[in-house]
Amino acid sequence: MFSKRHDGRRVHDIDPFQRITPYIMKTRTDSQNLFNDDFLCDPLDSYINQKKSEGLNYNYMKIIIAAMVRTIALRPALNRFVMNGRIYTRPKIWVSFVIHRTLRDDSAGTTVKLCFEGTETLQEISEAVDKIVYETQNTKSNDTDKLAGLIMSIPGPLVKLAVNTIMFLDKHNMLPKAVINASPFHTSFFVTNLKSIGLRYIYHHVYEFGTTGIFIALGKEKLKAVPLNNEILEAKKVLTLGLVTDERFCDGLYFAKSMKIFRRCLRDPKILENALDRRLEDVK
Repeated sequence: MFSKRHDGRRVHDIDPFQRITPYIMKTRTDSQNLFNDDFLCDPLDSYINQKKSEGLNYNYMKIIIAAMVRTIALRPALNRFVMNGRIYTRPKIWVSFVIHRTLRDDSAGTTVKLCFEGTETLQEISEAVDKIVYETQNTKSNDTDKLAGLIMSIPGPLVKLAVNTIMFLDKHNMLPKAVINASPFHTSFFVTNLKSIGLRYIYHHVYEFGTTGIFIALGKEKLKAVPLNNEILEAKKVLTLGLVTDERFCDGLYFAKSMKIFRRCLRDPKILENALDRRLEDVK
């Protein structure tokens, strides 16, 4: 109905095949690709311990978020999304993740969303994560909780109508900016930290509602035989990430080249200590 959105601008300078792909694969479920990747924990653990001695509190989750923010800043097509057959690109980089206020069985988690320019350092991203975790654990509800509470305050038979109306407005670019800002489903990428609850990685679906096109799940580390010098196998602690992506907004070759940057950041997190001069802009 309308081509302009609060959370993105339409991308026009793309080849015809890519432009027609969202009309062939109409849903994210239909177009999601699933893959995993292993990362040696030694360089991550060594870096985290070194920074701990300097008074800095880093962990796998923060480094992974910073690595993906940096990757998207350098590979802007990863920051696209598909809505109603059209491809859009976001003006900034958003990340959503779940925070549990406690680890009790009856403790409900809440989902939060952070916004980045893409030029931030690891320390800046770490501080943003710490701040939102602290605020969430010390407040009863955030904007996401309030939005969900408002919808669920509607009489039962009307909840489905309300949700369908929100999805219709989103599809036709009429969803209010306040709802988009509060929605964790309108994000560049989503991260779930299963390591924190002792589970292995999974392949988490990308949601049909919202704009999420990349989902990263990190799980508990495990020992794995790793080849050294192409001859000797040695048991090393390995972190496996499960990734699910929407293939409609950029092709496999682009994803593969982007993952090289992501891997480089996890092999040497020191790269993330330096700020980028600027985030690369997407095509018109």
